Amino acid sequence: MTTGTYLDRILPQTREDLEARMSAQPLREITARVRDCEDTRDFIEALVEDRLHLIAEVKRASPSRGDLAPDLDAAELAHVYMDNGASAVSVLTDRPFFKGSLDDLRAVRDAAAESRTPVLRKDFVIDEYMIYEARLWGADAVLLLVVGLSDGQLQDYQGLANDLGMAALIETHDELELYRALDIKPRLIGINNRDLRTFTTDLTTTHGLAPRVGSSSRVVAESGIHNVDDARSMRAAGADAILVGESLITAEDTSARVQELSSVRIPRLTGMEASVPDEVVRQTIPGLGAPPGPGGGVPGIGGFGPPRFPDFSGGTGPGGA
Repeated sequence: MTTGTYLDRILPQTREDLEARMSAQPLREITARVRDCEDTRDFIEALVEDRLHLIAEVKRASPSRGDLAPDLDAAELAHVYMDNGASAVSVLTDRPFFKGSLDDLRAVRDAAAESRTPVLRKDFVIDEYMIYEARLWGADAVLLLVVGLSDGQLQDYQGLANDLGMAALIETHDELELYRALDIKPRLIGINNRDLRTFTTDLTTTHGLAPRVGSSSRVVAESGIHNVDDARSMRAAGADAILVGESLITAEDTSARVQELSSVRIPRLTGMEASVPDEVVRQTIPGLGAPPGPGGGVPGIGGFGPPRFPDFSGGTGPGGA
């Protein structure tokens, strides 16, 4: 399938690399080895406390920025993240475009053995093989991109991840993708502030989509989060966690940046702060102040259970506060 995004350059290479790995180790072999893996760590439970959680990412490079830290020590960086407040660690395993590897995933898994911090494999999952592979190499969660998968694949891959004891982070970017994601009743919704067609980032993406997610799903805001003001803005939008890579990798003091981004302790229902201008809130949350739609959700997307700010009626905070 074509996506009209940068993924159209990435996914053919992902398929080619995957076929090489499948040839070297068939699916039947990898599924047999998975049965002997140690238990997973509960990724969703790590995000339950009512505050903004940081999922800190091990990221060597990116298509938009080029090399960030190609020679980083994945285990050492993971320790910096965990020792300074990260709730979970994300590991990019794509090699051609991000210079990651499954070895990085294993290194981070081993580094987190004592703390039992959960680990997310972030890659372009296009086949069930990659989910078994993630489990074998130590992931507690996998990323599934709505834009690159059919509805059937999303349903099946989320189910397979759950069957293997892993969580599935279902990543969206716009209203249609969110509609498709919510249809499979995910426990983790990712909202990517980066447009994969242009690579531009806009934090109002999370402000427009997060309030449409019911309280049964945890929301993870991704991309474009550089400082504590950005983090507070994402919490104000209704995010339960932020996934941050580049600004941690490139910071002069990574430990201090992790501490800063892990410091937002605002409870969800009192999180709509003055740092988010009224005009932004009103422009990015359709139906603001209108009666709930079918099922209690925010009008404009058909309703998906209670909105994340159930008493939000305007102004700069829940209940207009």
